[in-house]
Order: sequence, then structure tokens, then C-alpha cells
Amino acid sequence: MGAVRLGDDKPVSDMREQRGSGKQDSLRRLAKASVALAVLGVLQGCGGGGQAQSADRPGASLPDSARADTTLAATQTPLPPGSSVDPGPKVRGGAVQVLFIGTSLTAGLGLADPADAWPGRVGHIADSLGYAVRVQNAGLSGETSAGALRRADWLLKDPADVVVIETGANDGLRGLSVADLRRNLTAIIAKVRERQPAAQVVVVQMEAPPNLGGVYSRSFGDVFGAVARETGATLTPFLLDGVAGIGSMNQPDGIHPTEEGADRAARNVWPVIRGVLDRVVPPKV
Repeated sequence: MGAVRLGDDKPVSDMREQRGSGKQDSLRRLAKASVALAVLGVLQGCGGGGQAQSADRPGASLPDSARADTTLAATQTPLPPGSSVDPGPKVRGGAVQVLFIGTSLTAGLGLADPADAWPGRVGHIADSLGYAVRVQNAGLSGETSAGALRRADWLLKDPADVVVIETGANDGLRGLSVADLRRNLTAIIAKVRERQPAAQVVVVQMEAPPNLGGVYSRSFGDVFGAVARETGATLTPFLLDGVAGIGSMNQPDGIHPTEEGADRAARNVWPVIRGVLDRVVPPKV
């Protein structure tokens, strides 16, 4: 799924005035150059130009199956630098818009293709089971819950039917305040309710590294369920169950999943996300 990408514009060679033997020859050459430029403009206006011209202009000469994808992409708010855009399965009529807000785990840091990160894998599972969804991956490497809160207004500019929030991993790695994590996560959900009141909200359970001590780890893990209960959001199981601490499931850094690990993570949360999708009324075409 994703926006159809049209062919890149071909560079137009600079037209330089050449020296002639007389004034009449120069005038004739200038007239020919003007005609050539006019013809080029006509060709671009008929769909021979680049992506921006063809995608944004009503009635562009695209196949019916491609036109919906292009229109959707043209109205989608671009993500900030450092974000990973994973369009997921091919857009179909009335697709449910699923926005994933997250960290490098969501962005797919270290993977050859961001579409192989767990949100993309969720999209492929949904697609294989007949769910019409469009995944927008707004993962940002290194982001804490405070950073996700700062980005929330910007990310919620466009309509979303489901908002999945994966945050806190970097808070835990840095041993940041559990109380701040709880406030930030609650505030993010409040922004979703404000900007997208009809959206279903999913909170992804995360856990702190065990080396930070039992008290911190328990308090950290309890935040997600508590916030979900207080806000009415839906809670998933631990994203990295069967992935964290398993060498074959992680890249050499021992933190970020491989493709296999990302697929396992997607399957961990899929049953819950499927239940949420079942509650969403697909948008009208």
C-alpha cells in the first residue's frame, strides 16, 4: 500500500544562444527556441511532467487503481526529519488510517527497509486477512515520551482512525522519571482525543531493562496499564515478548529487532490491534 510514484522529471537542457552570422539568423533561432519551450509546457500539462504536477492536478492521466493512492499521499502531512515512513499494504477503497507513533523500534532502525519494522508487519498481516488499512509509521529514533508529546499536535494534523502509541523505551533506557512518563503518555492520549476524537487509541506495553532495579522496573511497567485504564485506551501485551534478550531476534546492538524479531513483535500485538480494527467503521469511499 502506498502512494504511486510517477517517473522523475527529465532535466531540460539549457538553451544557449549561439552566435550567428547576422541579425535575422539570431531572430529565427530565438523564435524556434520559444516554440520548443511552449511545446514542452504543453506536454507537461498533459501528464508528461513530474510527480508533483501529475499527482496534484485534478484529472491527471492515471489508472483508476492508482488515482486513489496518489490522492491520499498528496494530502498526507509529511513526517519530520528522522521519521520513518512505512506505507504498509496497498491502499484500497475505504482504508482505515492507522498512525503509529513510536521510537526507533517503530521506525525500524537498522533494517534495510523500514517497511519490515513491526508496524509494517502489522499492516501486512492485516492485508493478508482482508483488512483494508493504511499504515503511517511515525517512528523517530531516540525519542522519549516527552519528545513524542512535543510532536503529537503536528502528527495529528491528518485524520486517523486508529492511533497506536509506542513510547517509553528510551525513558527506560535512560532511567528517566516514571512519573514524567505517565504524565507524558496521558497528555499524548489527551491530544489524540482533542484532535481526532473518533480515533481508537492503542497503548503498547513496554518494559524497563532489569538492570535498573526491581522497584523502577515494576513502576515503569505498571504505567502503561494504569494509563490505559484511566483514559479508556486499549493496551497491548509487551511488544518485545520473545524478542528482548534473544540474540537471534536482535541486531548486533542487542536492542533493535531483526526482521524476524520485528515480525514476532507484530504478532505479539496483532490480536489486540485486530480487535480494535473490528470496532472501526471503515471510511466511505
